Amino acid sequence: MAIVRIWVYDGILASGVAGPVDVFSAANQFHARKAPPGANSTPLFVWRVESLDGHPVKAAAGQIIEVDGKIDPRKRADAVLLTAPFFSNIDEFIGRREQLDELSSALRRQRKSGAVLAAYCTANYLLAEAGLLDGRAATTHWARAADFARRYPRVEVRAQELLLAQEGIISGGSVTSYLNLAVQLVETFAGGELATLTAKALLIDMNRTSQASFATLLGEHGHTDTLVARAQQQMEATLQQGFRLGDLAASLAVSERTLNRRFKEAVGLAPLTYLQNLRIEVAKRLLETRPIALEAVSQRVGYGDISTFRQLFKRKTGLSPSEYQMRFSRAVVPDAQGDAGSHRG
Repeated sequence: MAIVRIWVYDGILASGVAGPVDVFSAANQFHARKAPPGANSTPLFVWRVESLDGHPVKAAAGQIIEVDGKIDPRKRADAVLLTAPFFSNIDEFIGRREQLDELSSALRRQRKSGAVLAAYCTANYLLAEAGLLDGRAATTHWARAADFARRYPRVEVRAQELLLAQEGIISGGSVTSYLNLAVQLVETFAGGELATLTAKALLIDMNRTSQASFATLLGEHGHTDTLVARAQQQMEATLQQGFRLGDLAASLAVSERTLNRRFKEAVGLAPLTYLQNLRIEVAKRLLETRPIALEAVSQRVGYGDISTFRQLFKRKTGLSPSEYQMRFSRAVVPDAQGDAGSHRG
């Protein structure tokens, strides 16, 4: 029997508690069905939802999450599942130092006692704050990757990954990866056969290994460098044209070296990398919203060679353009003969 302690705090998503619990409950039921008739089947998983003070917590949407008791790092845990804070500004959560220090201490003690630690999305900040990800690879929500990397330079951030498991710590990516993470815990404590059965029954896609296809490659302009803003505006306005850094720099009356340096300081990317991301983001929007052929998309974003476009698109998103269109398109997509295909939702 594996004891899973689910730690909660104000501001989480309620589904981050209910989802994993449903996975563990389903795994118990499928395990019980395999028992001989009349036999008493001991559940494989028991779980407790716990908060620092033992009181209910309020989820981000206002629901009250009841708990089974207080977090006590001295009590046995085979696994600790950290639910994710859902804050537009993570500083609001990280700034609660007393709470954070208490959680960090409890996590370190449970890890020392041999518990598997599992976190998804912004809960990975808790592992990092406790120093438990230093020298390790971890993932988090793709939109938090840059911030996470800046805060925790001793952690190797692999934001394209959906799950990373190493030496007793499981790191999950974006919000609903808690389902994949829970199935991973089933596999860890009960084996791959039961994990696969549970995932299939609950329609959890265990072949979903990357969150790259969901990522937005560009942030908002969000900086105060007017030179770089003008460069970005020119890139957006001339997306279909060829690109030479020298031409862009000349049009802005600065040297290539100055533009390159200022761009990296303001955006965190070299101009060419930013342009590639911009082109792929525009291509994604076209594929999502219009019945458009791939050749037209490639031309629209400045790639005359469709093979180059395909290679770059797959490198950036983890999917080919056709795969992306099939998965995310909300439009009626024309087939190869120009006829309308089925609606893709």
